[in-house]
Amino acid sequence: MIALRAWRKSRAEAGCCDSGKGVTVYQSNSIMLKIGLGVVAQFLAASLAIAQAPPARPAPPTRDPHTPGYVKARELPDGSVPPATADGNFIVGPTHRPAAEMTVHDGVPRGAVMEFTMSSADSKIYPGIARDAGTFGTPDPTDPAKLVVTTSHPAPYTRHIAVYVPKQYVPGNAAPFIVGADGPDRLLFTALDNLIAEHRVPVLIAISIGNGGGDAQGSERGLEYDTMSGLYAEFVEKEVLPLVEQKCNVKLTKDPNGRATMGTSSGGSCALSMAWYHPELYHRVLTFSGTYVNQQWPSNPETPHGAWEYHEKLIPHSPRKPIRIWLEVGDTDLLNPNAMRDGMHDWVAANENMAKVLAARHYHYQFVFVRNAKHGDRPTKQELLPEALEYVWQGYPIGK
Repeated sequence: MIALRAWRKSRAEAGCCDSGKGVTVYQSNSIMLKIGLGVVAQFLAASLAIAQAPPARPAPPTRDPHTPGYVKARELPDGSVPPATADGNFIVGPTHRPAAEMTVHDGVPRGAVMEFTMSSADSKIYPGIARDAGTFGTPDPTDPAKLVVTTSHPAPYTRHIAVYVPKQYVPGNAAPFIVGADGPDRLLFTALDNLIAEHRVPVLIAISIGNGGGDAQGSERGLEYDTMSGLYAEFVEKEVLPLVEQKCNVKLTKDPNGRATMGTSSGGSCALSMAWYHPELYHRVLTFSGTYVNQQWPSNPETPHGAWEYHEKLIPHSPRKPIRIWLEVGDTDLLNPNAMRDGMHDWVAANENMAKVLAARHYHYQFVFVRNAKHGDRPTKQELLPEALEYVWQGYPIGK
């Protein structure tokens, strides 16, 4: 109907009208073919855009953490957080108050934050793509696990990098660090000020990397974060970290035990991919609302179900890797937020499955199911981030 209205409007603007007998009468016959072809093209373009436009995201249902098939979890009193030394599954909420470590406090040394940008023109790994605004894609009629995207194309980008260097850092020392997605992450920097001052995490540097733009299939962000490979870790290693050392006058450790990754949503699944495909680089992972679902585009026959493969096949059937992981999901996290109906777009089920297979393979992990929390929930992050960071860095030497 919208496309038809646009078509009629274009006809009126072109000086044509209906004769009442299904025949179009133009003011000038000499331009009839030109206008007719133009109108048809506009109609087809409008129809295609509407067919590919992302549908309205439905409100997810509230999931019960005691649903049959979910992992058995310890329910904590409202307002409590899990102990930072404990593996396993926990339930928190429904009230979420910011942790004390999420506030700037007088007398606590504050780290410096240095910022710079990176251009797609300077990247040999990610030259840049974008999906046209207002478009998405359509499920492949022969395979519902695949999305057909026809509106993605090369496009430049500029990404923002923010580097947190704690006051306690000694220049010249090889420092542990954490790489975060979708930066800059100011909440992370505040938490680290307090945790480092309290000797609960090591004196670590935080590298908060902005994405290349857009979201999901066909976008630069989707390509970087949802691709099942080690490419993003290689991009960070080859193109980001050298600039961080150069521009911020720091030295970063090469020890994978002193390197962590973190992210929310697709940034979370990306954080795991960095460690999974390059365990020689990263051993510690922290994710909020991790997108362990089928978002990969283009499709890869080796991992046809995208990050759903982590709990479906990869973790259960691979030798255990030296990865320590903290992960969270909200009770109203995403469920079928786009046009795909492949049974692999339930964020709660995905994270529950992750906890199940991590436990079965004897990983050090902590999984937190959060009541009264949506996808990438900010109050949840303000409540849990300090404990999550402390958990992830367990076992690493902390200087007194």
